[in-house]
Amino acid sequence: MTEQHSTGHSQGFERGTDGPKVIVAGVDGSDSSLRAVAYAAGLARRQRALLAVVYVQPVLAAGIAAGAPVADTTDEIAQGLVRDMREAAEQVKDIFDIRWEFHTFRGDAYSGLVTAADQLKADAVVVGASEQSGHRFIGSVAVRLVKAGRWPVTVVP
Repeated sequence: MTEQHSTGHSQGFERGTDGPKVIVAGVDGSDSSLRAVAYAAGLARRQRALLAVVYVQPVLAAGIAAGAPVADTTDEIAQGLVRDMREAAEQVKDIFDIRWEFHTFRGDAYSGLVTAADQLKADAVVVGASEQSGHRFIGSVAVRLVKAGRWPVTVVP
């Protein structure tokens, strides 16, 4: 039987060994995503983890995106979410003493969240349940994240 001792040097990145240290929460402005962020904030506070709030801006096909107003609209949504998150953080900063960051990625929601979780070395991902009825049958972003099997995924209704 061999014994292994910790030398204090990292042998590489290991997810979730002592509870989550980085929690990614996806936000899109829907009520369920805002509840997911609130849940993730509580989890981050209890675990003394970094909360990374992620908004994935949709990228439209070249033919559809020929009109700049669509891109401007998604930029306005992102800016509005940042503003809302900052205001919410200011209101609860004395209640919830957490470290948090806001990140914007571009792409479809699933790919954007996967990229975010990989780049931020997430230990856990928290998302809201899809509010689109078709997703209940076809598969939501949350279901696809769970099936990826790379992080613990919490789906908040």
